[in-house]
Amino acid sequence: MRLRALLDTDALGLRLLGGEDELDRTVRGVMTTDLRDPSRYLSGGELVLTGLAWRRNASDTEPFVRLLVSAGVAALAAGEAELGAVPDDLIAACARHRLPLFAVNESVAFATITEHVVRQVSGERAGDLAAVVDRHRRMMTSGPAGGGPDVVLDLLGSDLDLRAWVLSPTGRLIAGSKVSGPALPVDVCAKLAAEQLAAARTGRRGPHRLALDGSTYSLFPIRGGGRSAQGSRDVRETVLSDWLLAVEADAGDWPDERLDLLQGVTQLIAVERDRRDAARTVRRRLAQEVLELVQTGAAPSEIAARLRVAAPVLLPGLGAAPHWQVVVARVEWDGADIEAGPVAQSLLEEILVDPLATGPEPSDRIAVAHSGDEAIALVPLPAVSAEHDGSESGIHADVLLAAVRDPLSAGLDDDGRVTLGVSAAVHSAEGLRGALEEARHARRVAAARPGRVCAAGHQELASHVLLLPFVPDDVRRAFTARLLDPLRDYDRRHRAELIPTLEAFLECDGSWTRCASRLHLHVNTLRYRVGRIEQLTSRDLSRLEDKLDFFLALRMS
Repeated sequence: MRLRALLDTDALGLRLLGGEDELDRTVRGVMTTDLRDPSRYLSGGELVLTGLAWRRNASDTEPFVRLLVSAGVAALAAGEAELGAVPDDLIAACARHRLPLFAVNESVAFATITEHVVRQVSGERAGDLAAVVDRHRRMMTSGPAGGGPDVVLDLLGSDLDLRAWVLSPTGRLIAGSKVSGPALPVDVCAKLAAEQLAAARTGRRGPHRLALDGSTYSLFPIRGGGRSAQGSRDVRETVLSDWLLAVEADAGDWPDERLDLLQGVTQLIAVERDRRDAARTVRRRLAQEVLELVQTGAAPSEIAARLRVAAPVLLPGLGAAPHWQVVVARVEWDGADIEAGPVAQSLLEEILVDPLATGPEPSDRIAVAHSGDEAIALVPLPAVSAEHDGSESGIHADVLLAAVRDPLSAGLDDDGRVTLGVSAAVHSAEGLRGALEEARHARRVAAARPGRVCAAGHQELASHVLLLPFVPDDVRRAFTARLLDPLRDYDRRHRAELIPTLEAFLECDGSWTRCASRLHLHVNTLRYRVGRIEQLTSRDLSRLEDKLDFFLALRMS
């Protein structure tokens, strides 16, 4: 379609500010952005929509326009809803670079323009797209008539017989069509997310295909404009936050028209993604304010007052402030100059949503701030009865880890790490500072463990587990070698199973009867093996100190 056709469509609310001689340019797509450098997301021919949040002062304008022109965009449309009239410096810069510039009336949503452009452009490319995009406006509307991504997925299913789902980077099911049949199993979602993340890290062009359980899935990345790292071209800043569209079909033999259709659908869903991200802005700011009070040692009464003010946003539908847990996350990349705090913030917002959650957006009750390279979440818990401390119904580090380890490990490849720490539940604002320090300690314990994705909970801070990760490697090797190498050598020569016997004996608290029963041995045989262990190591397993040394050696080996 031509720019002139957009200008002639009154419902779009476009007013030409410059570039009248360029109105015969062809529009091939649309992108909404407030990045200072959106060029990595541009392929040429787009109508770029912006709310001008990238512009701090007039000096930002020329570089922004130059980047758009270098990327080959068709035109720029600037919204008047936030800042009012389009700045003169932007009008002048677009004129210098012969870039057509439109003003968007404050009464017109960018989603309306996006819907119109995608419908027109895609309709010209593929006849079978018309039935889908002609009705997709419902996806973007608010209120009972809307429906978000689910509606456009329903249209893909009913009109094109394509079963499709929208997944988060951790494999959580965000949306699926009603005609897609049963929801995808959790393990399938995780594998699809892992494949997409791994493919993104290698730089392979999509769609990516994966065969699972007799079905082939084609994966399309969903990239919004509001990325956390403005102007960066490093894929690691977005790979852990991009959604994906999974279609049960083999796109390898699709014509270009059908591929364009799905790319258009990802653009529509990206608008919804950006809308949800924007809705988190207020919660993030409130969380940041509470965090700053906690970290600076403000009085509990002041923190409690701030939480009461924030309750309508942080606790929708819960009324009074519940108990709280604090979760700390850190994302680290080897040899990369990446601002890790916003990356971890976006990821933690996703991780803390239950993979099986349904109904209203669950992340509406999660407030995540960031401090330096850390992301810090304040997670409200429902009020618990007096006989419980709240931890049983709260977040458990091992459960959190199991839900996200596999897909995230694929995205982290061999140069990234995610570490998480979880505090116990606290019952008042007075306990938040302690909970924050507890979560940070737990994250440091997790960071000392091997693996790309690690988590630790508050329960481990009162255990030897807290100390073992910080023992230097050479000390570990020397300690375990003195105690266990003689037993390993003997087992290799005689197949005596002294190491398994030692482990079972300690797990049974030195009970001869229980240990013999567990190992299916006669008590006299067990006594012989324990005697051999004591002889080879010069230790006495009736002494607490020697039992403890063996226990630690086994844990560190």
